[in-house]
Amino acid sequence: MASNLLAESDNDSDVETSEDPDKQALDYVSRVLTTQTLKDRLHNLPLPLGSQDESHHRNLDLKKSPVAGDDDEDSSFLLLPLELILQILSHLDPRFILTVLPQVCRTLRYIVTEEVTWKIRVQKRVSANFPVVEQENFDWPAACIELEEQLSHWPDNGKKAEHFSLNDGHFASVDAVLLLEGGSLCVSGSRDRNVSLWDLRDLGKGQGKVNVKVLGTEKTGTHKGWAWSLASCGNLLASGSWDSTVKIWDMGAEGQQVGDIKGRAAILCLAFQPDILVAGSYDKRVSVYDPRAANPLIKTRKIHSSPVLCLVADDRHIVSGSEDRTLVVFDRRANAVLQRMPLDNYLFCMSYEAPQLWAGDNQGMIHVYGSHGGTFQSLRSFDVGHMSQVTGIWHSAGALYTTSTDKTMKVHIPTDPPRTLHTEPHSSVVNGVSVAGRTVAAASGAQTVEIWRFPE
Repeated sequence: MASNLLAESDNDSDVETSEDPDKQALDYVSRVLTTQTLKDRLHNLPLPLGSQDESHHRNLDLKKSPVAGDDDEDSSFLLLPLELILQILSHLDPRFILTVLPQVCRTLRYIVTEEVTWKIRVQKRVSANFPVVEQENFDWPAACIELEEQLSHWPDNGKKAEHFSLNDGHFASVDAVLLLEGGSLCVSGSRDRNVSLWDLRDLGKGQGKVNVKVLGTEKTGTHKGWAWSLASCGNLLASGSWDSTVKIWDMGAEGQQVGDIKGRAAILCLAFQPDILVAGSYDKRVSVYDPRAANPLIKTRKIHSSPVLCLVADDRHIVSGSEDRTLVVFDRRANAVLQRMPLDNYLFCMSYEAPQLWAGDNQGMIHVYGSHGGTFQSLRSFDVGHMSQVTGIWHSAGALYTTSTDKTMKVHIPTDPPRTLHTEPHSSVVNGVSVAGRTVAAASGAQTVEIWRFPE
């Protein structure tokens, strides 16, 4: 049935629109992005997750430490009850625990490598259900590191962060932002039609301004329409525009243009994988390209009935959200629509790392979906305090960032429910967020790129 549905919607005979892209973009913003007061919340949200299964404690007896080996027999520390050892370790930096303690002795190596050690530590830190999506092979040590760093970075209204407002690169609203190379570079797309490359390596050093370069050689701008979407893979960067083009840039060659893909309509969202580039467009289509090929278009499908606002992809799925209030899962291997999920509101942004998909909608709500057996299930919906559209979301194992047209960026711990650590007010709408290492970047409607950076 999915294949038939796909075939019916695969209409490649549509006449290409000749509407002025600037007028089309203004109409879109008026319809989709107009700031509005939040409607009444849904009263029947899914129930919170049950408490963690206590069976995972069976591997470690908290009343005594593991039996010490011959190389440990002189250590009185290891004769302490394991519960006390874990309490002592809780005061040490988790990176130190992971890198140094396993080299001390066999017993400490055993404690450090036990999953329950990190589960107990996380539970004491957050006192809430975590993670929201249960999954096999969850990296508890990495999640613990991220979570503890998040907790240490944002107390006291974020005073530990250095904040910079970059205002020399654009003369119109910034609608897309993306950090590259671990946060040393930043790329921004704006309604001034430019894609700007910022070198953040000398940010905060001396009184000199941050070096910024506009990508492309055309005097009229990087694109001929608003630069609206960004995505990267390896050294390659893709920028999508209301001029219906996707341009490819080689960041290893100082941002030299290496590709130019002509689409049928405005490019509203992008996802970049090692083998494909996926674009969602105003004409309701999801298109798949091979940017390395002379004829890059692989396939294009009209799988929505309204513009495609956000999408994500991996080696198995393409997941897209549209103004038609549906979430569609496309199976890359079967070349067919696998799932079509109706929604109460439309999704505006997504952050995905299997099996967790986090998304923000036009009513300020956050939704969590889990992929199991190839299909996605709606698991949780959260009100994190946004009063209008969630324009950007970035999720990792231990951190969650959201931006909104309510003129705020919010910082959370991704527990069930999320714990908000900090709300950063702004003078204008905040259109997107990107995080890499110790750097956070946000796109501002005030024609700036906002940067927060934490010391080593």
